[in-house]
Amino acid sequence: MDNAMIALATAMVGVIGTLLSPVLSQRLIARVQSDQLERQQRAADIQWQREQEKAEQDRKRSCYTTTNSAYRRYRVQLMNYLWHVHQDGVTPELREQLEEARHAHHAAFAEAQMIASTRVLAELDTVAKALSETYRRTKCLEEGTPDPDGSFEEIQADLHWLWERWKQMRSIMRADLGIHDDGSRP
Repeated sequence: MDNAMIALATAMVGVIGTLLSPVLSQRLIARVQSDQLERQQRAADIQWQREQEKAEQDRKRSCYTTTNSAYRRYRVQLMNYLWHVHQDGVTPELREQLEEARHAHHAAFAEAQMIASTRVLAELDTVAKALSETYRRTKCLEEGTPDPDGSFEEIQADLHWLWERWKQMRSIMRADLGIHDDGSRP
């Protein structure tokens, strides 16, 4: 009887193995497919994150470019306007050009306030305040009621100082974008 029991046990193991084989095989395949799908999802998530970071970097670069240009243009228009105030040659066209540059500066600064890093924003704010004060002093000079420190030469010196400050502001924006002084990227 021992041989019969062994044969029966062997037959039962064979039948159970035959019956469980497709189930176990199916579970193993499902597990492998699940792992593969999970890896693909992680890769897709990483790719999406990279694309989002690149889009954000592109948006920041575009904002900084516009802001840099607007600040520079406003300063140049102020210098030009100051010169014409000094020469008593201000025209409505010059006033309009100055106001256009001023409004473009305000718009660029407003956009930068929503995008710029804290460090860049602090620098932009400092330069914007200096530009605003220079504008005010230039207009006072034009109206014939200059501030005690509002002579043509003093305002002109402030505009030259703003040129150096603008270079510092630009350098901070470039650093925020990850651009080194030599133009390379990390």
